[in-house]
Amino acid sequence: MAKVPNRYELQDPVLKALNQLGGSGTNEEIYEKVIEILKLPSEIVDLPHGKGEAGRTALDYEMAWARTYLKNAGKITTQTRGVWTLLTNSDIEILPKKEAAKKQSNEVPVDEEAWKDDLHRVLTKVLTPLGFERLIQRMLRESGFVQVEVTGKSGDGGIDGRGIVRLNGFLTFNVFFQCKRYAGAVGVDKIRDFRGATEGRADKGLFITTGYFTREAEKEATRDGARPIELVDGEHLAEKLRELRLGLKVENIERISVDEEWFKAISET
Repeated sequence: MAKVPNRYELQDPVLKALNQLGGSGTNEEIYEKVIEILKLPSEIVDLPHGKGEAGRTALDYEMAWARTYLKNAGKITTQTRGVWTLLTNSDIEILPKKEAAKKQSNEVPVDEEAWKDDLHRVLTKVLTPLGFERLIQRMLRESGFVQVEVTGKSGDGGIDGRGIVRLNGFLTFNVFFQCKRYAGAVGVDKIRDFRGATEGRADKGLFITTGYFTREAEKEATRDGARPIELVDGEHLAEKLRELRLGLKVENIERISVDEEWFKAISET
């Protein structure tokens, strides 16, 4: 039975992916390129991490660790959140498995902090369904949507609300959205049902979930000849809430170091 490549096996493909991407890439670009390099089938890519309660795939989890080890080894770096740069593309020396394993017990992947798992728990276990819809309504308003309305209706093809996006003060788009508190994968059938429900009623469809979308669901969302459905998974949802400071307290840590040369200059005056 095929299995998900582990964090040690993914280090070389991550480096190759960055090299093929021109030396830099986002998490999403690296993820897609690694899948292409390793020719991973959907049944492997869609496997959930753990029991599926974290709202992410096992591949995504292991790849986060691979990036962490490569950063610690001085092979890649990140200065902009979610964007990685290759520091060298020759004479690649992968962090030894034993050395990396020593850090596993007390280290957190640098780009996948523990707060995301905590946020996922709150969104799926603490927040009520109505509370989640209100959160999405607030998030869309903070993101520039106007006339955002939560329908709260059942039997409407999964449509949870609607809003209007105005571009540059001129163009407007009527958007219907669906927001689902999933702990695992959103399948292709959900995308098809949602598209059918919005057909002829909206300019755009927006599907938001705390979980993740299967490869088939992603393909269906952008299928040729069909109106595209915009997808927001748990990872993107967490980052958006962080950006808007909605329900998240972001603390900036001040780092202090002694400027010995400054003190020497005072002594010499």
